[in-house]
Order: sequence, then structure tokens, then C-alpha cells
Amino acid sequence: MDDALPPYEFAFPGPLRDRLVAAVLDGSKTSTTGLLQDYEIEGEPLPSAGTRHAVVDSAGRPVAVIELVEVRVARLGDVDLDHARAEGEGYLSVAQWRAGHEAYWHGADYRAWLGDPGFTVDDDTPAVLERFRFVEPR
Repeated sequence: MDDALPPYEFAFPGPLRDRLVAAVLDGSKTSTTGLLQDYEIEGEPLPSAGTRHAVVDSAGRPVAVIELVEVRVARLGDVDLDHARAEGEGYLSVAQWRAGHEAYWHGADYRAWLGDPGFTVDDDTPAVLERFRFVEPR
């Protein structure tokens, strides 16, 4: 694996990241969702299809290489079941997916990172929907 690959972090370090990384490694996770505002806050450009990244675990170690195959911006209210299922977290409905993601975005860690203890999302919140393929383990 090329050590120059940009890191790819799922969630904050801890149990959730560990579960998501395990799902990438076992092939069940092939999509993810973030909020557009995260890229704006970080001053980062949106990722693009064809780029490769080093997935890092909770300890910051590279554990896999993924390649983005699709990146699109959509309203949270427009996320479909196919995308939700591809997140590899066992979602059986878009409502389940939404509840799981709202728990994260409305959680203490995310709100603290934002510096906004009352932050909430709604159907019109812009999200970045990414699909990727597993390339190789680290």
C-alpha cells in the first residue's frame, strides 16, 4: 500500500469506528455518509471517484485501502434504501438508517466537534454519499 494515500476515518475513534472498519474489512460496508458542512468546516474539497484512501482504525493505523467509485451530494431526505443497506450496519429501512445517523450527528461527540450543542439535521441537510470498493488490506 502506498504510504502517501490520504487517511480515511470512519466516525470518531472508538467502538463505532471499530465496527465500521470491521465492516469494510469483511466487505459488508461499501458506502458511507457524511455531512457537506464537515468538508466546509475542515476546508477540504469533496473527494472524487477514482481516488484511493488508507482506512485507519481507532489507533490511527492504516488497515486497508479503498477506492471511491461514486461521490454525490444529496438531501438527507433523498437517501435511498440501496445506499442505506450498503453502509453495512444492518439497516433494513431508510428510517433505521436515518435514526442511526441522527444518533451520531445529534450525539455529544459530533456536537462537541462542531461546537454547537443544539445542532440538528433535517430532510434538507446536504449530505455527501460515497460508494467505495475494498482494494486490499494493509
